[in-house]
Amino acid sequence: MPGVSNSGPSKSSRETADSCSRKKVHFGSIHDAVRAGDVKQLSDIVGRGANLNEVDVLHQFTPLHWAAHSGSLECLHWLLWQGADTTQKTARGWTAAHIAAIRGQDACMQALIINGANLAAQDDRGCTPIHLAATHGHSFTLQVMLRSGVDPSVTDKREWRPVHYAAFHGRLGCLQLLVKWGCGIEDVDYNGNLPVHLAAMEGHLHCFKFLLSRMNSGAQALKAFNDNGENVLDLAQRFLKHNILQFIQGAEYEGSNPDDQDNLAFPGHVAAFKGDLEMLKNLIGDGIINLNERDDNGSTPMHKAAGQGHIECLQWLIEMGANSNIINKAGEKPSDVAKSSPL
Repeated sequence: MPGVSNSGPSKSSRETADSCSRKKVHFGSIHDAVRAGDVKQLSDIVGRGANLNEVDVLHQFTPLHWAAHSGSLECLHWLLWQGADTTQKTARGWTAAHIAAIRGQDACMQALIINGANLAAQDDRGCTPIHLAATHGHSFTLQVMLRSGVDPSVTDKREWRPVHYAAFHGRLGCLQLLVKWGCGIEDVDYNGNLPVHLAAMEGHLHCFKFLLSRMNSGAQALKAFNDNGENVLDLAQRFLKHNILQFIQGAEYEGSNPDDQDNLAFPGHVAAFKGDLEMLKNLIGDGIINLNERDDNGSTPMHKAAGQGHIECLQWLIEMGANSNIINKAGEKPSDVAKSSPL
């Protein structure tokens, strides 16, 4: 109307505001650019004279450490191409490969390996990247390192091998993978603890069962003493791990039945086979097993659920991102198993 001003913003002012909101954020440091995954600004900052291996004050991370931490693969490739130092360590003795192992950055780990990163480098506790991947349950990152030829039985300052870390932290998927790659489970640490002792003291029942199922004599393992004169029962009692106590005292362990062996080794597959969705959710949610874990026949939980027609388990696995294209040793995908099932 004439004489009445338009109180709303004009078209030109809105366009200006939109243009400003779309302006690129400019980072103050090389570390900020890497954390954001902005390789263009990374290149510009280095071009203006920033040190490629500059250490930040707070974390003592180099740009390469931050790239491995945040999974900024493009920045990591650029840094490696420019000659970033893969051997530089933090105050705790971590190289970029240690960080990639802790964070489960598979692609970053692969790039570091290709560019000659030393996977035998030890931190201040004597841990190599393979120890840390096993600790944090990153089975895919662990597999990347194993395929590169890293020693799966390397020890730290306490004579802990990766299997000791996997057992202590309840990382069943990593434990299975390490055993598959030939890592011994009957080696003791400097206190005489077998991996099965560590699983018992922390109450990781699935790891405990798996270890017993894979040892030469499960009965002897139950009786084995560490240097403090404690067996698994003693440790479970001392640390109040009632699930371990119930298993040892109430269930008679028999290692001669192949079906029992499979149940102990692959609880996620058993849950999927039985259609026990809650158990499956707990196992995967707690990091005990991996979503695409393979059994001795190369089958995943998806194969097991598909073969028995457990639709709810299948739907949940798909929603969680399970890979439906994995082929087992019989050459079958989960969809092939479903087609061949009589159900």
